[in-house]
Amino acid sequence: MPIARAAAPVTLEAVELRVLHLPLVAPFTTSFGTETVREVIIVRARTSEADGWGEIVTQQAPLYSSEYTQGAWDVAERYLVPALLDAGTLAPEDVAGALAPFVGHRMAKAGLELAILDASLRSTARPLGEYLGAVRDRVPSGVSVGIQRDPAALVDTVAAYLDQGYVRIKIKIKPGRDVADTAAVRDAFGTIPLQVDANSAYTLADIDTLAELDRFDLLLIEQPLQEDDIVDHATLAARLRTPVCLDESIVSAKAAADAIALRAASVVNIKAGRVGGYLEAVRVHDLCRASGLPVWCGGMLETGIGRAANAALAALPGFTLPGDISASDRFYARDIVTEPIVLEDGHVRVPTGPGIGVEIDPVALEDATVARVELRR
Repeated sequence: MPIARAAAPVTLEAVELRVLHLPLVAPFTTSFGTETVREVIIVRARTSEADGWGEIVTQQAPLYSSEYTQGAWDVAERYLVPALLDAGTLAPEDVAGALAPFVGHRMAKAGLELAILDASLRSTARPLGEYLGAVRDRVPSGVSVGIQRDPAALVDTVAAYLDQGYVRIKIKIKPGRDVADTAAVRDAFGTIPLQVDANSAYTLADIDTLAELDRFDLLLIEQPLQEDDIVDHATLAARLRTPVCLDESIVSAKAAADAIALRAASVVNIKAGRVGGYLEAVRVHDLCRASGLPVWCGGMLETGIGRAANAALAALPGFTLPGDISASDRFYARDIVTEPIVLEDGHVRVPTGPGIGVEIDPVALEDATVARVELRR
């Protein structure tokens, strides 16, 4: 379902970048390490027509990907924002082309594109969901559970999320914390929708261990091998009954096409930041849908800005599996939007207001800001 109608051009006058530090309500542990504070860059696009907001979903250190906060800040301030300011008047569909000379830095580009897209849609009172092609007014909400102290603590944590109404559980795994943890959750909660996320923690040398997970009737195993191991993922997928889902490997529609051609995955996780923006995310969605592959929306511990945008994306027809679009209070005691994302009967509503459909809490934004710069034409 391609985007039916282009968004209105806007005249970019200034771009504000802020680094925020947001304490997490509980430590979040993966094979990359443990986060207790979320460091994120918020973008404000000031245009003649309206202001728009975006989120650059890098982490403090280059552990999930090669991108990280200081690097994203530097490339945005030195190169990406000046290029957009030089362009002057542009539509959201023009952003990728304006930034194409600069190699990589997809998360930084995605945050800037979202801010301009939000400004454009606000200027014409058009919701993001309608623009992207949403077909639902709410989306099922899954929750991502980090590695806990031991399997018993994991069971307790999962039980609390199930009590809150989450309709799908994803647990992080790594070597030594895989089979026993998965068995504990499956034994405790029976046939709940359950998947595991390896965050590239394994190699083909671990194929026997990964094959043991077949007995747990999982929805999928996410990104078991390194991001550039597409051929090895194809080898692994042929050995496992559990569907293999790619996350970090899918950095563009071209990467998705390659993975499909090689049969390296039967499910794809789409993260707008990882693929360079919501417009490229729609292209990945369209490609996978045409190829018969289900997709779901991954998360990067977003604030209400990215969380609202993800809900709109996940309402497209090809998103047939619950995504990581949890309520704001899953991670933050205080979000930076006036109406935090909430869970309703296991679902999150797709915002219907103009643009991303949420408003910024200026006090919360200011309180969380640790660095700020504004670049003007």
